[in-house]
Amino acid sequence: MGSLTYDRVTVDFDDRILAHLQIVIVQKLRRGESFLLSWRNAAEVGDGRSSAWLHPAIPLYFKFSGGQPPSINPLWLAQLTRSANSSQGLVATGEDRSMVEPAHSSRPEASFHIHAAPTSQSTVAREG
Repeated sequence: MGSLTYDRVTVDFDDRILAHLQIVIVQKLRRGESFLLSWRNAAEVGDGRSSAWLHPAIPLYFKFSGGQPPSINPLWLAQLTRSANSSQGLVATGEDRSMVEPAHSSRPEASFHIHAAPTSQSTVAREG
């Protein structure tokens, strides 16, 4: 379980989604663009959703729990990028089985539903 810390708020994410979010977020901030990042809260902190307005001037810290970077799914990355460029902003959504590249379609992929909270008590539920 990795984490994203932004302006004194820490949100935990699975390393795999965090790696994809990092790419999209860095692309936007590198261009000097501010945008909204939204995620689902964990049930233990009241469920619901949270959002943060990301601005290039505010420091952002990504921390990964694993030593090796996860593989990047270009289809999922494209979907997250489209979301980030929309009026609703970047919505942290799980990797859908339909987004698995054809070359990897024989390998079973897990879907992730993001349940994060603006504390260190967030969770990510994995469906297999």
